[in-house]
Amino acid sequence: MNDRALQDEVIRALADAPYRASAEWRGRRLADAGQVERFARFLARHFYHERIVHFFKYSRALARVTARWPEAVLRQPGFDALLATAVLGDRATARAVARLVMAYVAGEEVPYHGDLLRYQEAMMVVEAGPRVWSDTGHGDDRPAVAPPDLVEGTTLLELEYDLPTVLPQLLQPWTTPPDAPRRKTRLLVARSRHGRVAVARASDAIASVVRFADGARTVDDLARAAGLRPGDIAATLRDLTEIGAVRFSTGS
Repeated sequence: MNDRALQDEVIRALADAPYRASAEWRGRRLADAGQVERFARFLARHFYHERIVHFFKYSRALARVTARWPEAVLRQPGFDALLATAVLGDRATARAVARLVMAYVAGEEVPYHGDLLRYQEAMMVVEAGPRVWSDTGHGDDRPAVAPPDLVEGTTLLELEYDLPTVLPQLLQPWTTPPDAPRRKTRLLVARSRHGRVAVARASDAIASVVRFADGARTVDDLARAAGLRPGDIAATLRDLTEIGAVRFSTGS
């Protein structure tokens, strides 16, 4: 095993708890198991502290009235238990951490907090997962003959409150939590291949395209399902591709 391969093995063990516990890793005897485990848990706490502070920043702002800080979940028994199966950057682990935060900070002090928690969870989960670190070509984002397909992780949120109108206010100085209009709001959360998360209001037509883009239905099928004209469906798919919600396979 060369130095690069050895480095990759150690990095994988630090980031991947199931691999760290496997006979394959333990059999290599590359490092003291106890020291590796302690350092891995230190890294995991740091990694998810940054993400919780960033993605749950609105609930963090509301801690002025709830007295529940999202990052405090890192000191709870539930997070310690999660570390035994955590894979840093993995979408399933991100969802599990987000659910711990949601349960910890949930309350009724603010009427729209339930919607807010779902929104923040979606942001954290959509951001996770593999991504492209450098471009080697056009990849799956370049339209091709094949039908469009929904990118894994793309999420449609159906909310009771119009959150986009209140989010900026939450991060401003206030003494009483700002109100959010109670009206049905649909948001699309998607991530580009490079990891940038985007949020957009979703019309009925966009929601239809997202729900039916399965890699089997053609563009014409999607246009009929969404009630869009050919020019409109092309523009809609272009916009959805740009934010990472939809992709076209390269074809054969």
